[in-house]
Amino acid sequence: MQNHEKETAALVDIRRDLHLIPLFRDLNEEEKNLVAQIAIPREFRRKQIIFIEGGDKKAIFFIQDGLVKTFKTDVDGNEQIISILQTGDMFPHTGMFNQDPYPASAEALVDSRLIAIPIRAFEQLILDMPTIAMKVIHVLEAKILELQHTLQHFKGHDVNDRIISFILKLADQLGERKGDAIHIELPVTNQELANAIGTTRESVNRLLNQLKKQNILQSSRSEIVILDIEALQSWRA
Repeated sequence: MQNHEKETAALVDIRRDLHLIPLFRDLNEEEKNLVAQIAIPREFRRKQIIFIEGGDKKAIFFIQDGLVKTFKTDVDGNEQIISILQTGDMFPHTGMFNQDPYPASAEALVDSRLIAIPIRAFEQLILDMPTIAMKVIHVLEAKILELQHTLQHFKGHDVNDRIISFILKLADQLGERKGDAIHIELPVTNQELANAIGTTRESVNRLLNQLKKQNILQSSRSEIVILDIEALQSWRA
């Protein structure tokens, strides 16, 4: 009885959170119910590996709540971060409808709740409900256009707002308060940070240097330290 109640509660949570995921946002209630029925709730602790590059790809994942990094590892064991993903994001970004191996590894940066959808079950759902297929196609088309124009349209204040919003998100998810400062342990370069946000390294460097001069934050390859959270929030406003 308890197991049934837990399964029912998990189903309700998934159906409720589907609106957070762009891919499913436009589905009607019947369609959301069908997606929820094949979705599997998964929880990962901070630094837990979700899947490994080259492993058998059996599902795609959607972030209900949390922060995930995807990365590749070279022959020397060095990591190259591909993306840092937040609530609503899908990964892996390619191969939704094929059985190719995972193209990269994924790791939870914080305790995260994910939705896993088996690829074959999703394929069958689309075959049974063509209306879902059309809506999914429309969302994917919009995502492609968004990615094509991202770097072209992030200028001036929009870029600064995007960078600061992301840093504040990291502070909320990863930050550890030490005295008046908030320490964010995040071993990424400015280029990797720029890649994750969808802007250029020059834009990230320029803003971080401005914030350093004003004693709002400090940064290194492995850590961001927010010295004045209110001043940083004011920059975003």
